[in-house]
Order: sequence, then structure tokens, then C-alpha cells
Amino acid sequence: MDTLLEIYRSNFYLIDFMIGGLTPAVVYFLYRTGRVPKFVWPLFWVGFAIGLSWEVPMQVLNEVVEGGDVHRYIRPLPVHFSVVIVMHSLWDGGIFLAGILSARLVCKGPVLQEFRWCELLTFILWGQASALAVEMTSISGQAWVYITRPWNPPLFHFMGEPVTVMIQAIWLLAPIVFYFAALKIRPFVEGPSG
Repeated sequence: MDTLLEIYRSNFYLIDFMIGGLTPAVVYFLYRTGRVPKFVWPLFWVGFAIGLSWEVPMQVLNEVVEGGDVHRYIRPLPVHFSVVIVMHSLWDGGIFLAGILSARLVCKGPVLQEFRWCELLTFILWGQASALAVEMTSISGQAWVYITRPWNPPLFHFMGEPVTVMIQAIWLLAPIVFYFAALKIRPFVEGPSG
């Protein structure tokens, strides 16, 4: 078991970046083959752009502003921090799309046709669950951990490291922004009856 955990930890960034890099390829394949609605492809890029809104500032603060660290790397990054910005924003786009799938499963029927509380709440809950999963995965993979600050207190500790408020707050707001953007974009891409 310890050997498997160490293999996972020593390959964490490789796995992380592979998933991030493959996400747009998989989404594009699903889009081109008609396995997902037309609006999914542009919404992936909306999710990517929303992800950039926190990935860029967090990485820049960490790398450029002395004392501005938001997180610390447990294992050093094997690449320039700009790669993390792109790969994690690609991840974010995929996480938002998984929120659409979650809403479809939970709320039954077509999604993003009109505002529905069930969809919005599912997006929010999915955002919270995925944020916790990502943070706990990074801790167990000995990749990075968010630094506690007065504005970023710990919620609880996992494997001796803090799981903090900041990412949960981001993933409370981000799904709301994404949901309302998706409601506007879907009819634009597919037409009002799409």
C-alpha cells in the first residue's frame, strides 16, 4: 500500500497535467461526434475562462509577489507556474461540465433551458464537493496545500494539513456565475428551442 501511495505521489503532477490536457480533447471528441449538446463545447471554454479568474492571481501571487503566497508546494513543481495556470483552468472547465451532468442526473430532463433552483443548487453542491476533493487530493498527493491566513482559515485538517475556506468560497461563487452564463449562452448557441 505504501508503495502505491508513493507511486501516486511521485507521479501526481504528471497525472494532474495529463487529465488537464486530455479534458478539452475528450470534450471536443464528444462534441464533434454529437454525444453532447452543441452548447457544451463553448461552455467548456467559459468554464476555462472562469477558472483563469482565480488560477492566474493565485499563481502570480505565489511566484511574483514576495510574501503573497496563497499556497505552498509540498513537492516542487516540475514545470513553470504558467503550465499550472493553463492545466488547472482546463480542469476547471471540465469540472463545470461535470456540474451540468450532475444537474441532469439530479434534476431529471434537459438542463439549462430556464432557471431552476434544482439545477443551481446541484451546481453549487457539485462545486463544493469537487473543491473539497481537489484540495484533499492535492494534500494526499503531497502536491500543494493552501496557506492559512486570517482571510483563509482552516475548515478542518486532513493528513495533518489544513483544508481551507478560500477554495470553498471560490467554488461557492463560481458555479453560480457559470450557471447564469450557461443559461444565456445555451440559447445563443442552439437557438431558443435547441
